[in-house]
Amino acid sequence: MNTPFRYDYVGSFLRPQKLKEARQNLAEGKITAAQLKDVEDECITDLIRKQKAAGYHVITDGEFRRATWHLDFMWAFDGVGHCPTKTGLPFHDEAAMIDDTYLTGKVSLTGVHPFVEHFKFVKQFEDENTVAKQTIPAPAQFLEQMIMPFAQENTARYYSDNDELLRDIARGYQKVIADLYAAGCRNIQFDDCSWGMLVDPMAKVYFGTDEEGLKRIQEQLLFINNLAIEGKPDDLVINTHVCRGNFHSTYASSGAYDAVAETLFARENVNAYYLEFDDERSGGFEPLSRVSGDKKVVLGLVTTKKSLLERRENIIDRIHEAAKYIPLERLCLSPQCGFASCEIGNKLTEAQQWAKLKLVKDIAREVWGE
Repeated sequence: MNTPFRYDYVGSFLRPQKLKEARQNLAEGKITAAQLKDVEDECITDLIRKQKAAGYHVITDGEFRRATWHLDFMWAFDGVGHCPTKTGLPFHDEAAMIDDTYLTGKVSLTGVHPFVEHFKFVKQFEDENTVAKQTIPAPAQFLEQMIMPFAQENTARYYSDNDELLRDIARGYQKVIADLYAAGCRNIQFDDCSWGMLVDPMAKVYFGTDEEGLKRIQEQLLFINNLAIEGKPDDLVINTHVCRGNFHSTYASSGAYDAVAETLFARENVNAYYLEFDDERSGGFEPLSRVSGDKKVVLGLVTTKKSLLERRENIIDRIHEAAKYIPLERLCLSPQCGFASCEIGNKLTEAQQWAKLKLVKDIAREVWGE
């Protein structure tokens, strides 16, 4: 009963209207934080009921307590600040108006990260058929946030080099991982857009460097992820989800996995990869031949960005195409990303969301018989 399962999902779900209204009411001072939590608890409980009814073996809180998939996690660390953005982050069709997030001092973590309590709430609903999964942004994602060109000048106020920064971040992650394990968590997912940025044709511009600089950044991202994992208990499963951006049904980057396969797939010390493969932006399956050991790959072949339901035959054909490069028994199936990486969510209805997940389950059972 560990992730990944033959049919799986990334983690985030469309926020119910009741939850969106409650969060807005809190912002306007109409309700208290305690009242918002009551609504969150109610909506998460209902979501988990639906996840179980859909026949899935993994349960999550849908990331219902977050504004974004990654920044809320960072905000809980000492030395990290944020404020409303004026420009947003450039996605393909629109700017993602999420808070600017930056260093205000040395990175550390005092006390217990609030995501540990979030996990405990989900943990209580585990049963003989389901396990709770905790999604968090990858350490590499945290590091990338602070070393991109737009952040470098501010980061340099507190860190003279990236090595000290990445070690402070990794130390904080080790504490989060230990606290999650103590709370009963055995399945953690690192969500990581940094590799998607590195393979984009504009990567040198995005990172303000040359080809050799991109290789050094790859090594830094690999090092921080592996350092955060170092010393974890043997029965704790940690997987990586690689994305190219997922905001309001648009994306941030494009590019095949080839340029990072030797680093990410061969040398990252995780148990499995959830990989985006829902359109041509992700390239072909050839890089899967570089996935080392007995690691599994979850093929993200069903898109969460569009409401149109994929043709079953097309998905099955693509699974068998991928199996030319990695054995079929090491493959699983999922959507390419979550349905609502940020509170705004993607452009589809809740009914369409569940139809996508039913398709994933039905195909997996047809292909693998389980």
